[in-house]
Amino acid sequence: MPDFIHIHPDDNVAVALHAIPAGTVFSGVTAKADIPQGHKMALSSISEGAQVVKYGFSIGHATAPIAPGEWVHTHNMRTNLSGEIEYTYNPNLRFPKAAQPPVFQGFRRPDGKVGIRNEIWIIPTVGCVNDVAKALVKQNQDLVQGSIDGLYTFPHPFGCSQTGADHAQTRKLLAALTRHPNAGAVLVLSLGCENLTHEQFLQELGPYDERRVKFLTCQQVEDEFEAGRQLLEQCAAYAASFSREPIPASELVIGMKCGGSDGLSGITANPTVGRFSDMLVSMGGSTVLTEVPEMFGAEGFLMNRCINEAVFHKAVDMINGFKNYFLRHNEVVYENPSPGNKAGGITTLEDKSCGCVQKGGSAPIMDVIGYGDGVTTKGLNMLYGPGNDLVSSTALTAAGAHMILFTTGRGTPFGAPAPTMKISTNTPLAQKKHGWIDFNAGVVADGARTLEEAASDLMALVLEVASGRKTRTEEQGFREISIFKDGVVL
Repeated sequence: MPDFIHIHPDDNVAVALHAIPAGTVFSGVTAKADIPQGHKMALSSISEGAQVVKYGFSIGHATAPIAPGEWVHTHNMRTNLSGEIEYTYNPNLRFPKAAQPPVFQGFRRPDGKVGIRNEIWIIPTVGCVNDVAKALVKQNQDLVQGSIDGLYTFPHPFGCSQTGADHAQTRKLLAALTRHPNAGAVLVLSLGCENLTHEQFLQELGPYDERRVKFLTCQQVEDEFEAGRQLLEQCAAYAASFSREPIPASELVIGMKCGGSDGLSGITANPTVGRFSDMLVSMGGSTVLTEVPEMFGAEGFLMNRCINEAVFHKAVDMINGFKNYFLRHNEVVYENPSPGNKAGGITTLEDKSCGCVQKGGSAPIMDVIGYGDGVTTKGLNMLYGPGNDLVSSTALTAAGAHMILFTTGRGTPFGAPAPTMKISTNTPLAQKKHGWIDFNAGVVADGARTLEEAASDLMALVLEVASGRKTRTEEQGFREISIFKDGVVL
């Protein structure tokens, strides 16, 4: 097994692929201290104030002189980031070579959309009916039979006492989930006095199939459980009319997310997902990259890949708009990485961001979409959303992602409404948390597979999951949503 990786020829640090004892020699440099897995070692002298370079980009500057072989981390370097900056569009587009898409077994809907699951969803429009929704799910599991994959609900605390943009975001997000093609049928559950009214929801939802979407307002019926049962029976009868059929992978929309990152995230799991993204795009499919705050400092990987100047300006507005969001709340834009990230070897936000954006591969960015908006353009898309795992994964689902590829170096059990495939950055995590992890990209650090081989393996697993194989989170029944909130609560 190799000891270190020197990612880019311009880098003045190398990353430990496993825990390295002092005295280990790499590229003629002797480690002066123990270097934890995922952490950085200086390959040359770095003077105070000089740039620390990783992935070929600056990830911060030295706060003290650093000698070759020294451990480079929070004790001797810090971020360069501040507020908004100006960007210039210098397009550098690389189109993946077109490839014939394989097929998976999915569900074709009457509107032409495709699902990889055939589930019944209960969508609460307000937090007051969360427990009613959960009880309806528990009481009606007998309806899950035949081609129906499950009955689920997604509790949340909103839908009332919200104003302005928050109220609009809740309404938009819940309507987007209602339209998701993984749901063969949906019951929209309301209380009746919330400020997300039935009329507002219908306006947000737009045209819908009355066979597929049912509505129940609890205050308008004597027994919401009896009424709910009747409507769920109708939902089940409709959903049961669908069966799996061969569908080309060009119809897949795959979300890409990372959480609990470590120093190997940008070396193993994220670039594996990036190569998968390029493969799917070459087949005519779509991928979605979000976590805007974790693009800060890594814009150089992204901006010049925008397909045209209009998309470039949308990307600039998205990134600077999110920086503004931080500044409006008197927060610095570099208030990241988390303690777990730092323990795993990520020192600055630039360090985290340069690893995070590896998930986007190298294909052109075809569109930039807003929170709650759906993917309408084939290829790689960027989505407005925060780094928070639950909020961004919910936004990816609302954007129409059939599945979410979630890379992690620390591990996490949660699942979004869409099947959430956990991809470990390192083999010890995959071995320790085998109940969480679906795919081990740590084999790249182990030297057992190349990035290209790992991406091919990942593609095969994605097609299996799209055809019905359950992810670890699905086996556990773990599904949650979290809605982006910015304003006041009344």
